[in-house]
Amino acid sequence: MLGHLPQNPAWQEIAVRLRDCLGASTYDLWLDRVAIVSWDGESLVLTTANGTDSWVAARYGKVIERCAQAVLGAGTRVVFAHDAVARAHRALTTTGIASAGEQPSEINPRHTFDQFVIGDGNRLAHAAALSVAETPGQAYNPLFLHAPPGLGKTHLLHAIGNYLTAYSPGTKVLYATVEAFTNGFIAALRGEALERFKEMYRHVDVLLIDDVQFLASKVKTEEEFFHTFNALYDSGRQLVLTADRIPNQLTGIEQRLRERFASGLVAQLDPPDQRTREAILRKRAAVDNVNVSDDAVFSLIAERVRTNVRVLEGALIRIVAHHSLTGKPITTKLAEAILETIQPPAQGGHGTEVGVAHAQPAQAKAEAIMRDVADHFHLAVTDITGPGRTGDVAWARQLAIYLTREFTNMPLQSIGNAFGGRKHATVLHACKRVGSRVAVNSDEAADLHVLLTRLSGNDADRIS
Repeated sequence: MLGHLPQNPAWQEIAVRLRDCLGASTYDLWLDRVAIVSWDGESLVLTTANGTDSWVAARYGKVIERCAQAVLGAGTRVVFAHDAVARAHRALTTTGIASAGEQPSEINPRHTFDQFVIGDGNRLAHAAALSVAETPGQAYNPLFLHAPPGLGKTHLLHAIGNYLTAYSPGTKVLYATVEAFTNGFIAALRGEALERFKEMYRHVDVLLIDDVQFLASKVKTEEEFFHTFNALYDSGRQLVLTADRIPNQLTGIEQRLRERFASGLVAQLDPPDQRTREAILRKRAAVDNVNVSDDAVFSLIAERVRTNVRVLEGALIRIVAHHSLTGKPITTKLAEAILETIQPPAQGGHGTEVGVAHAQPAQAKAEAIMRDVADHFHLAVTDITGPGRTGDVAWARQLAIYLTREFTNMPLQSIGNAFGGRKHATVLHACKRVGSRVAVNSDEAADLHVLLTRLSGNDADRIS
């Protein structure tokens, strides 16, 4: 990571204008460590010392450009590019992989293995991604990562790319979303540049593809991707793919491609537990150089936002932004006030993120979860709440208890009461058993993933 960046006279003049526009506290918090990388008379390339390029560009890009134009001229264009991204981009360009108008997305320098917080729900996926980065084409090929949105799949893709850029600079790495692949393919067909498109995607050592579920119903694009997959795989080059579900649930995608996705290691990422969520928030605060003296702030945010890391970090960013603009200290009182506007608590206490309706009583939520789990295992709800201890019934009951703890604000003993009068210790044991079983059994991990997706995603409106 870069240290404090040297400034030059041009940036110092721009900085004075930015401080006047935004105020000293905002400037010191977000822009104090911005510096000029290059200036060619038209494009002003900037970078940050702490890897916050994307955040600064999104939040303050326009005002920076206005101030830069006032100093350097009306035609000035501001671009943020971390030096590692610039090196990777130059490497791709000089090898002929990327060309103007057809470039896949750049690798985000902020998303590294160092910045990825490991918990029980993502330990296997992290270890597999790191192994692939260390020995591409030899460890797990393909590596297929799946999870609902916002749990770290894309972070791990970029982490692989950043690791290879740093430690294996001769390796040709390409990251793209399926949308970028599709748009590039269509443009290549229209522009009679199909061979150049094929060369771009098939002459790399590591191909990182995000959101393959969006290949569904794109017949020609899917056909091209099938041949791209085969060309890379057959030559021993690495593929890493992500989706929001396991391969055999990718309806709308041909069986032959789903089989290839499942032929390597399939690893899922589950929602982080409370301790991991707090660690994610602390890591984000450290990266952004934000001083949060009251540790209870992290606990409060982590308790309120449970199932999506992106929303979790967004809540912290919003609280920090309010602090920087108003000068109010970051306390639980401030955090509570901000969270009320973006993540209201459930009735009777702290709630969950999207997935289970906030206004719904906890007992009703628990009953809805029981029904979903029972349906998944073709059981009756009375089987789950009853005394039965056969394998399928016991596993279904443990899953339902685990999900009830995740998606409701119910105390442990209340959960036990809902499940046939079981004890506090039984509930804790069930939650621990789910964590240990899904770590070693892919079928049971798939059960949890399906139910988490159902409760967190598009089926949430059924829980009413």
